Amino acid sequence: MRISYLLPACLMLGATTAPALAISCKEDISTIERRLDSAGAEKVTGKEPAGGATSSNSPKALDKAPDGKPSDPTTQSTAGGVAEARKLLDTAKAQDKAGDEKACQDTITQVKEKAGALP
Repeated sequence: MRISYLLPACLMLGATTAPALAISCKEDISTIERRLDSAGAEKVTGKEPAGGATSSNSPKALDKAPDGKPSDPTTQSTAGGVAEARKLLDTAKAQDKAGDEKACQDTITQVKEKAGALP
């Protein structure tokens, strides 16, 4: 008899917490901005790093971009790809400001594809 009470309670708990797990577009934009301002992006674009920690000011940032290449060569970052990603990020910001979450998430996906695997 106790199981019959427990199952509906578990289902209700799962249903009420599921929407809270979604990441907003604003959070994605913030994360990608830090990534496009990182030492890895500076290495790809040829911009000289200011020295020390990355320009993202993240406490988890590396002092310098790691050496090596991505395991999937099709995700190799290019300076042009990073520039396109920055333009698309501006579009995503406008979509987020307008409240169009679906379009913003779609644009964020394009930004990630254009930026590639930054070192």
